[in-house]
Amino acid sequence: MNHPAVVVIAYNRAESLSRLLGSIARADYTGHDDISLIISIDKGDNLDVIRVAYDFTWQHGNKQVIKREENMGLKAHVLACSSYASDYGSVIVLEDDLYVAEDFYDFAVKALDLTEADGRIAGISLYDHRLNVHAREPFEAMESGADNWYFQFPSSWGQAFTAAQWERFGKWMSENDDTAFPDTVPASVRSWDERSWLKYFIRYVIENDKYFLYPTFSRTTNFTEGGTHRSSQPADFQVPLVYGRGRDYRFDALFDSPGVYDAYFESVYLRDSFKEDGMEVVIDLYGKKPVPESGYFLSSQELPFKIIRSYGRVLRPLDANIIENIPGDAFRLYDVTVPDRVIRTDATDKLLYNYRAFKAVYGVKIALKRLTGR
Repeated sequence: MNHPAVVVIAYNRAESLSRLLGSIARADYTGHDDISLIISIDKGDNLDVIRVAYDFTWQHGNKQVIKREENMGLKAHVLACSSYASDYGSVIVLEDDLYVAEDFYDFAVKALDLTEADGRIAGISLYDHRLNVHAREPFEAMESGADNWYFQFPSSWGQAFTAAQWERFGKWMSENDDTAFPDTVPASVRSWDERSWLKYFIRYVIENDKYFLYPTFSRTTNFTEGGTHRSSQPADFQVPLVYGRGRDYRFDALFDSPGVYDAYFESVYLRDSFKEDGMEVVIDLYGKKPVPESGYFLSSQELPFKIIRSYGRVLRPLDANIIENIPGDAFRLYDVTVPDRVIRTDATDKLLYNYRAFKAVYGVKIALKRLTGR
């Protein structure tokens, strides 16, 4: 059984650190003992952060506070903290603006145990994405009834690695840190600041065809408070946490579940279902992929190609509309080798699907508030 150390990454946010440590203290560790807690503080100007770290009482093992002598920056700090996987066999890494569920540790242990021998898995996420960060639209993964799904998109909002998983990435990183990003990486990710460690991990999993195991229900949530890369506190990335103690989880193996997604939040299961019908189809339900030079393209984009089939936007998640062959005109299966006229769609249907209970009056109120400042 894996026995991960818990590594907390802190910088200049004392209140955030205190809140995270409080949730860690309240978590359930039944069946697990002698757990190492490391609080790593990048050099900054907030002495309260150091006070919070030293004052925190950890009752489940050894606590170590590391004060960095130089300011490392987020990328180098995360890489350094994650490398403790080599010392402890495995780690759970938490940035200070997160909050953990009661069974976060037990879930991570069981997921690490499941995946440590599978070289296709690059790590474990404790966070469950509910927003497509490329399209800025709600996202829901297909469910099989299991406690997990798979995503070709590493997590930075609560993640766990075995030593081997982290060392494989570390070796790749040492060889590719200064190389150009290929077009196979989503454009939005390529545009991220070079100080982002996550953009490199995303490229790594894409180039090496690896995946992260994600929870069906989140074990962390994210306050996205102002810091090195953000100046606001939106609720965009808040997700529901599991409430309850650890249990016997039911995990699906990779590709044994419909819940497998590429780096664009697009369904690998759906892509493979077309392959079974003898069709090579690029899936683009969110409309963020580049148009392929040939073949079939299932997309929400309005394009000047022949439409083979079309589908509606009614069922949730999006993939279900294709699987169940729901009629409509939201998604088109194009043959991109055959030019044709562009057929427009009604954007209102997409808005109403994505934002439940939306009313026009809400938009008016928001606009007035922005204009008047009240």
